[in-house]
Amino acid sequence: MTPDIGAYSTAELASAIRRGEVSPIAAVEHSLTQIDEGNDALNAIVTLLDDEAVERAEAAQHAVESGDSLGPLHGVPIVIKDLFDFKAGVRNTIGSAVFADFVPEETVPYVQRLEDAGAIVVGKGNTPEFGHKGTTDNQLFGPTSTPFDLDRNAGGSSGGPAAAVAAGLVPVAQGTDGGGSVRIPAAWCGVLGFKPSYGRVPQVSRPDAFMSHTPFIHAGPLARTVEDAAIVADVMCGPHPRDPFSVPDEEPDFQSAVRRGVEGLTIGYSPHFDDFPVDPRVRSVVDEAVDAFETAGATVERAGLDLGHSHTELTDLWIREIGGLYHSAVEGFKDDGLDLLADHREELSPEFAAMLEQTRDQTLIEAKRDDHVRSDVFDALQNAFERYDLLVTPTLAVPPVENAGEDEGETVGPTEVDGEPVDPLIGWCLTHPINMTGHPAASVPAGLTDDGLPVGMQVIGRRFADEDVFAAAGAIERVRPWREHYRSAPGAI
Repeated sequence: MTPDIGAYSTAELASAIRRGEVSPIAAVEHSLTQIDEGNDALNAIVTLLDDEAVERAEAAQHAVESGDSLGPLHGVPIVIKDLFDFKAGVRNTIGSAVFADFVPEETVPYVQRLEDAGAIVVGKGNTPEFGHKGTTDNQLFGPTSTPFDLDRNAGGSSGGPAAAVAAGLVPVAQGTDGGGSVRIPAAWCGVLGFKPSYGRVPQVSRPDAFMSHTPFIHAGPLARTVEDAAIVADVMCGPHPRDPFSVPDEEPDFQSAVRRGVEGLTIGYSPHFDDFPVDPRVRSVVDEAVDAFETAGATVERAGLDLGHSHTELTDLWIREIGGLYHSAVEGFKDDGLDLLADHREELSPEFAAMLEQTRDQTLIEAKRDDHVRSDVFDALQNAFERYDLLVTPTLAVPPVENAGEDEGETVGPTEVDGEPVDPLIGWCLTHPINMTGHPAASVPAGLTDDGLPVGMQVIGRRFADEDVFAAAGAIERVRPWREHYRSAPGAI
């Protein structure tokens, strides 16, 4: 019998390849067929590496037949993000018309680790320009849709990779997270998205080796199962001598943590993450999902967090921080003779250009004042973790929003949630405060709204207690499995 490759998880597919039951060639060809049939509706993959992927699959098959040592992802197709997730010799647009033909010469370390583990990159996933907002839409390629409603957005900024996984185009994908960009699309696409503790996945950026700390930038997996995310995270994590913030800890074992359980843990549930407004449809789904922790043996308490600042203040702070990070990148481009604002202002999306202009004249004193606010958020979380082993919130305040339509690049989030104004770029995301602190966090599928839209539940762990987050996600998956949800998604293949 011919195996149903589409029914395999990443773990199952990798195991079947190692046993010789499925060839890497068949796995890659299956993924390419899925992309051919489903990507037009989703707009998830913006650069297809079909010829290279087939060549790598042939080499991977030869390694199996020769009895070579095989990595944990040997022969598994994967999508990587089209932001700063460079793969040498492959077009990388950063979601920007300015970089439509940019081809990097080097591969970033975490992509290299995925390939070294045997993963085969079949394509690059869509992202908003420079990853500057929580929706995936840009002037170059247009919006990416969630498979659960093809008129609605996948979330951002790792929207292409998340949608590709949710739709079954690939079993697993890689994303990055500077304000929720793994967790946001995970929530709107109904998949598991994990952001490791800052420093666990190396960020080797040049000419500024220090640019990833404000806000903290992370790379992590997007997967249909918790075990799959753990396998990819195990591969991506580990110290690197060229990252000044790299954590020199032992190799993690997230896969064992998935099976560990949460018996005896105390979980603090903050349904509004202090004072973020939340749509009642989201609140209802997460309120029910949280009960699964008690079924799994944990104690759940209502957590009274005091972040010390309103959700609008924290959103404004994040925008200033990410604007400063973008200016570091802009200055690096100037070294290569490319001045984005002076020479390419009209090619940038209006909101991204406005963000650059609004944050261009920040002073060092203003930035240090912002660090005081950021310290308040960090201390509030550390105070909470003196009582709780894990914190839980909704991932996002709203279900997936509709795509903007024919005007490419203009999809944003809501301007109001439950009667309160929010910034449409990211003010409806309960994710960005964790990029001020560096804690590990995941968005776990919590369930579907009455009209079939996915909702995510954010699980936050103590710093470097990433295994606790995986244990909690695994417990939720066992009590409230979600793999059947993909069958109801109109965009799933």
